[in-house]
Order: sequence, then C-alpha cells, then structure tokens
Amino acid sequence: MSNNTYGYGSGMSANYTTTAGNGSQSFDKPAPKTAGKPAKDTGPLIRDTSTETFMSDVIEASKTTTILVDFWAPWCGPCKQLMPNLEKAVTEAKGRVKLVKLNIDDHPAIPQQMGIQSVPAVVAFKDGRPVDGFMGAQPMSQIKAFIEKNGSEPEADPIEEACKQADELLKAGNPVEAAQIFGSIMQQDPEYLPAAIGLANCLLANDEVERARALFDRLPEEAHKEKAMAALKARLELAEQSADLGDLGELEAKLQANPEDNQAEFDLAIALNGSNRREEAVDHLIAVIKRDREWNEEAARKQLLQFFESWGVMDKASVYGRRKLSSILFS
Repeated sequence: MSNNTYGYGSGMSANYTTTAGNGSQSFDKPAPKTAGKPAKDTGPLIRDTSTETFMSDVIEASKTTTILVDFWAPWCGPCKQLMPNLEKAVTEAKGRVKLVKLNIDDHPAIPQQMGIQSVPAVVAFKDGRPVDGFMGAQPMSQIKAFIEKNGSEPEADPIEEACKQADELLKAGNPVEAAQIFGSIMQQDPEYLPAAIGLANCLLANDEVERARALFDRLPEEAHKEKAMAALKARLELAEQSADLGDLGELEAKLQANPEDNQAEFDLAIALNGSNRREEAVDHLIAVIKRDREWNEEAARKQLLQFFESWGVMDKASVYGRRKLSSILFS
C-alpha cells in the first residue's frame, strides 16, 4: 500500500491511503488538469490611457472583457464625484468589466472623434466597438445596474472549478479521486479553506477519523465562522462518538435484550449513522423521544439536530427526520 503526502501550509501534511474492494488505492496518480490550470492574467482592472494606447487598452482589450471608458477632465466637479464610485463598482464587479480613464484635456483626439461634448461620460466597449453609455455623475445603484447590463461573464476560476469537481466525486462515493484533487488544490493554495474541508470529509468517508481530526485542529480559528466548518465539526464529532461505541452487532443485541433501554437505543442510533444508515438512526432516536422526550436533558432531540447539521438540510435523511420529529413535537 503506497502513501502520498499533501502539503497544507503551516507545516501541515497528511499521508492518505485507502482500501477499496479487494485491493488498495492510493492518491499518487497525476492530478487532473483542471486542478493545475493557472488563472488567466487579465491585467489591472483600472488604468489610465492615452491617444497612443487607446487601441490596445480599449479596442483590443474589449474583445475579451467589457471595457468602460471614463472620459473626464481635471476641472470637472461631477467627474471627481463620479470617479470614486465608478472605481469602487468596477472593483466589486470582480473582472466583469475593466475601467480605462482618459483625460480629455491631455488627449482630445479620441473624444472629438467619438463626439464626446461634455464630461463625465462613460462608454462601454465590447468586441471592439461602443455598445452603451451614460453622461453625468450617477448614483452607485445606477452604476452597478449599468455594469450588470453590460458586463462580461467572468472567466471561471480553475481552483473553484476543481473544488466543485472534487465535491461531486465525494458525493458520488469516490473519496479517493476527490482527495487527489483537494490535495492538489492545497499544494497550489494552502490557505484555500474549501479544499481543506473537502479533504477532511474524504478522510471521514474512509473512516480516517484521527487524521480528519488532526487536519481540523490545524485549521485557523477564523475558519470556524464558516458554515461548512460547522457541518464538518458535527460530522467529525459524530464519527468520534461512533468509533467509541464499539461493535454495531453488540449494540443491537443489547437493545434487543432490553427494548426500553434509552441509552442503548441512543448509542445504536449514533453507530448506525457512522455506518451511513441514516434513516435507521433517525428511527431509533425518534423511538427514544416517543418514550421519554425529556430523557437525559432531551439528548435524543439534540442528537437529531446534530445529525441534520452534519448531513445538510436537503439530505433526504434530514427531510425524513424533520418530518418525523415535527409529527411528535407538534402533534
């Protein structure tokens, strides 16, 4: 069985090997190209231009991204009012548009050719030609609406796309290939939290609970504010609880010997969840609630809520469990 190591940044690493079927698989094959594709360099979002560079800065550049040209003058009060809002809106658009500023006093030829008679004037260029524009200082809401109308579709981030691909593989029950991609992403960007969370989920999917805990504990404190981290924490705690409970058959036999044993039924529910038998786990916790809703400070109800958090709100077992729980609590 071979090992492969992924760098996580801050000295973090994990050797992850999994056994599937009758043989072993390891994450030492080449990473998919989607994970290694570098982001396209689109250049600065905001720049000044001139008569000499207008062709390259605007006409040629607009063949790949919408270019907004701000025609302005140093003596123009409304220009000074518009420019900060325009720059802010362009920055927040994250690549859907770029802003090119032309001082009409220093470079009068282009605005004269275009018939620009007053400033500020903003013209949107696409595919080498002007397609829309406005004049005068506009409120931020109008500027954003203009960008929304004329902006280009942003180019997909290759790291985000690779992470989505890995998430789909994990959901489809293939943590081996998913972890390969997550690890490749983290080699490129050790601070990319979705990949770290995804890799931890791969470890949990392969019952590598201790390694998942080690990775989780190394993530920065501020990461715990993220919703995905809360779900990972819930899954990790459930996996640790399940690992401490022992053999599933023994728990089932214990409950059969005493069907009214709330603790035995509670423990069996946790163990069943650890074996991905989610709806069965729900049924056993519901049985405890029906017998004694207040048992152990409503432990069964609280455990159900932790299940829902770890599974996700749209998981079919969460939907099933919420329906069962509601029928008891509101009957």
